Amino acid sequence: MGMPEDVSDVSDGLPESTSRRSDSEVFGTDRKAFSGPLNKRGTRKGARFNVPDDAGSSIASGSLRSKNDDDEYVEVTLDVGDDSVAVHSVKTTGGADVEDPELALLAKGLGKRSTLGASVVRNASSKIRQVSEELRKMTTSFSRRTPVGRYDRSKSAATHALIGLKFISKTDGAAAWAALEKRFDDLTAGTNGLLPRALFGECIGMNKDSKDFAGELFDALSRRRNITGAAINKAQLKEFWDQIADQSFDSRLQTFFDMVDKDADGRISEEEVREIISLSASANKLSNIQTQADEYAALIMEELDPDNLGYIMIESLETLLLQSPTQTVRGESKNLSVMLSQKLRNVTDRNIIQRGYDGFKYFLQDNWQRVWVIALWIGAMAGLFTWKYIQYKNRAAFDVMGHCVCVAKGAAETLKLNMALILLPVCRNTITWLRNKTKLGVVVPFDDNLNFHKVIAVGIMIGVGLHAISHLACDFPRLLSATEEEYEPMVQYFGEQPDSYWHFVKEAEGYTGITMVVLMAIAFTLATPWLRRGRLNLPKPLKKLTGFNAFWYSHHLFIIVYTLLIVHGIKLYLTKEWYKKTTWMYLAVPILLYMGERLIRALRSSVKPVQILKVAVYPGNVLALHMSKPHGFKYKSGQYMFVNCKAVSPFEWHPFSITSAPGDDYLSVHIRTLGDWTRQLKTVFSQVCQPPANGKSGLLRADNQGDNPSFPKVLIDGPYGAPAQDYKKYDVVLLVGLGIGATPMISIVKDIVNNMKAKQEEDEALESGNNNAMPPMSPQSKKNSASNFKTTRAYFYWVTREQGSFDWFKGVMNEVAEIDHDGVIEMHNYCTSVYEEGDARSALITMLQSLNHAKNGVDVISGTRVKSHFAKPNWRSVYKRIALTHNGQRIGVFYCGAPAPVKELKQLAADFSHKTSTKFDFHKENF
Repeated sequence: MGMPEDVSDVSDGLPESTSRRSDSEVFGTDRKAFSGPLNKRGTRKGARFNVPDDAGSSIASGSLRSKNDDDEYVEVTLDVGDDSVAVHSVKTTGGADVEDPELALLAKGLGKRSTLGASVVRNASSKIRQVSEELRKMTTSFSRRTPVGRYDRSKSAATHALIGLKFISKTDGAAAWAALEKRFDDLTAGTNGLLPRALFGECIGMNKDSKDFAGELFDALSRRRNITGAAINKAQLKEFWDQIADQSFDSRLQTFFDMVDKDADGRISEEEVREIISLSASANKLSNIQTQADEYAALIMEELDPDNLGYIMIESLETLLLQSPTQTVRGESKNLSVMLSQKLRNVTDRNIIQRGYDGFKYFLQDNWQRVWVIALWIGAMAGLFTWKYIQYKNRAAFDVMGHCVCVAKGAAETLKLNMALILLPVCRNTITWLRNKTKLGVVVPFDDNLNFHKVIAVGIMIGVGLHAISHLACDFPRLLSATEEEYEPMVQYFGEQPDSYWHFVKEAEGYTGITMVVLMAIAFTLATPWLRRGRLNLPKPLKKLTGFNAFWYSHHLFIIVYTLLIVHGIKLYLTKEWYKKTTWMYLAVPILLYMGERLIRALRSSVKPVQILKVAVYPGNVLALHMSKPHGFKYKSGQYMFVNCKAVSPFEWHPFSITSAPGDDYLSVHIRTLGDWTRQLKTVFSQVCQPPANGKSGLLRADNQGDNPSFPKVLIDGPYGAPAQDYKKYDVVLLVGLGIGATPMISIVKDIVNNMKAKQEEDEALESGNNNAMPPMSPQSKKNSASNFKTTRAYFYWVTREQGSFDWFKGVMNEVAEIDHDGVIEMHNYCTSVYEEGDARSALITMLQSLNHAKNGVDVISGTRVKSHFAKPNWRSVYKRIALTHNGQRIGVFYCGAPAPVKELKQLAADFSHKTSTKFDFHKENF
C-alpha cells in the first residue's frame, strides 16, 4: 500500500473556483468534485484516497495509480478548526465507519496483500497530516461565510426530523423486499429481467400520481452508482431498495439532495430548486404552487443562500428539516396524556358478563332518546297487530281463510299507522318550530328525522309483504277452493263464490292494492343509496333511472299511492260499517299537515323574493350564490334552506346549508356540482359570469349586479333546523367539515366572529361611558346579545382533497386570523392530496410552507393566514388534545360531510365520554 509523496500537489492543481466553492475534494487523476460525506457539519472536510493494491506502485502527477483497473477508495473526514485539524472518521467504500484511520488504511491494504506489513502503519499518519495541512488552507473561504445553524439531534427536533423524508410508506424488512421482488418479476417478464425507468415507481409501491417523482428518484440513485442506462436489473434494484429503505436520516437527506442536485456537483442551483418544486407540486396535486414555482424558488434561495452564492448546500436543507415542531406536550400535560392513553386502552381482562353489561350501559347512555322512540313505535305496531289478529280470529272469516286473514288484517293495521307516521319526519317546518320553540328536543331526537323516515319505510315494506302475500297466496285460493257450505258465510262479503282468480283482481280492492305495491316498489328501489347516488354502473339507457332526479320524481308517486290507499280502505270486503273503515282516520291529520307545509313553501317563496347580489364559480365545481336577505328571514347558524331555480326545473327544490351568519345583511349558499340539477344550475349561472378582476377569487364572477335581468330567477324556502344549530348549547365545540360539508361550520365560525365583534363594541361602549346612548334592546335582542353567547372555544377542522377548495372560504379564514386575538377559534385545514408530513414527496412543500408563512404570513397551500396540514387528521389525537385542554367539560362535536368518517368520529366520542371526565356529544349531518 502506498500514499502520495506530496498530496498538496493535488489541491494546487485544482481550479481556483473548485477549491473555493466545494466542501470536499476528490484526490486523483480525474479531479472531479463529489457531494461529500452525509454527516458533515460546519468546516468538516472529506477527502478520498486511492489506495492501490501494490505498495510499490509508482506515483505520477500527484495521483495514485494501482497496477490493475479496480481502484479502491477510502473516505477520510477531518474536523478543521481555526488552528487545528483532527481526524474525525474513515469510511470504506461501503460506508462503514472505522474509528482509527491508520487501522482503516491497514485493513484496506491487507484485504488483498498481507506483505505490506508495518510500513503502511508508519506512513499513514504522516500522509494524513500532509492532507490536513492542505485542507486547512481551503477553510479560508468557508470562514468568511456565515455558518448555518446546527440543531442538536438529541433534542425534540430530532424526533420530528428523523421520521421525515420517507420515500416509501412501509419498510418491513424481508417481507417488503419479497413483495417488491415479486412485482419486479411480474413487470420484467417481457423485458429480459430489466426494469425500465417508467415502471420504477410502480415496482417500489408508489402510486401513479408519483410517476414523475419516482423517475427523478431513479435518476438520483443511478447517478450515485454511475448507471447510465434507463433500466436496471434485480441486483441494482436491491441496491436502490437498500438505500431507499435506509432508516437513517442522513441517508434519506443525501438521497433527497441527490434528487435535487441533478448535475451532481454537490450544490443546488435555483433552477434545480424550481424543478423540484414543480415536481413535488405535481405529485401532490398542488396546481397553484406549480404555477408559482419561480416565485417560491426565489424565496428558498433568498432564505438558504443569504450570501447570493447562487447555490445552497446539504447542511442548509438539514437545518430547515431539523426545526422544532411548534407544539409539544410537557410537564403535567404530558403526564395527563399518558394517564389518558392508559384509560383509553381496551380492557380485555374482565369477564364477558362485565364487558357485556358495560357495553349495554354505554349503549343506553348514548342512544336513550332513540331507544324509547323505537320502543314506542314497535310497541304500537305490536299492539295493533295483536288487536286485529285476535279480532279476526273470532270472526266467521277465520273458519274459511284461517290464520292468513288474521295476519293480513294485523299487517294492514300497522300499515295504516306507518303510512301516517312516515309523513311526519318530512314536515320540516313543524320539526323546526318544535326544536326552536319547545323543550322537546331534550327527549326527542329531531336530528334523526330522516333516519326514522327510513326505518318506517322498512316497516311499510314488511307490512305490505305480509298483507299482500297473505291475501294473494292464501286467502283468495282458500275462497276459491272452499265448499258451498264453507263459503256460505262469505256470501255477504264477497257475493257469489267466484270461479277464477281474476274476480278478486278486477275489483277495486284488487287493482288498487296491486297498483300501490308496484308504485311503492319503484319509489323504494330508486331511493336506495346505490341508485340515488348513482353508484351502480348501469348501461347508458338505464342511467336515467339513477341520480337524485329519479329519486325525487319517483318519491312524488306517493300522491297517487295515498289516493289509492284511501280508496282501498273504503272498498273493504269484510268491513261494511263506515266508522270501522279507519284508514282515512289515520291519514287525515298527517296529510293535512304535510299539505300545509307545501302550501307554506309556495307562499313563503313567492312572498319573499330574493335578488342575486354576487355569483362566483370556484375550483372544485362549486357555485357560490350571494342573495338579498328577505325581510323577517331569521335563521341560526347551521340551518339550511331550499333553493329553486325555474330556469333549471320549476318543480325541484334542493336543500343547501346557509353559509352566511345570522348577523350578515345577505344570504349565501355554496353549491357543489354533484348531480344533474346542480350541474345545470352551475351552467346557467356561468353563462352570465366573467373571469374575475385582479385580486378577486374564483374562476368566474359577477359582482354587484343584483338587478341584472339576465340572472336566472331563484326562490328560497326556509330556514329549516339542522343538528349544527345547537352549537350554542356548548362552551366548547369541535366542528368537522369534509369537503363541501364545511358549509354549516363556516356559518358557525362567522357567527362566532360576529359575536366577538359585538362583544368588543359592547366593551368599548361601556369603557367610553356611552352605554346610555345605546338604544334599548328588545327581549329577542337581549337573548341573542354577545354577553349571552355561551361558546368560548371552537376547534374547526376542514378536510378536503383539492387545493382549490380553500378559495371557497378564504375571506372567512383570513378574517378569523385577523380578529381572533384571544384564540377563541382554532382552525385546521387538511389537504389530503398532499402526502403526509415526513414523506419525501411533500418534504419540499413543507419547507416552502414554513418559509413563506414565516416571511409573508400566508400559507402556500390554502392561500390564507391559516397554516394547512397534510394528509388526513389523526382524530384520536384531536380528541385527546381537546380532552386534556378541557378536562371535565362537555364538548359538542358537529360533523357534516360524506358518511365515511362518521363511524370513527362517533366511536371516539363515545370512548372518551365513557373513559374520561370530558364528555363529547356527537352530532352528524350527511349528504
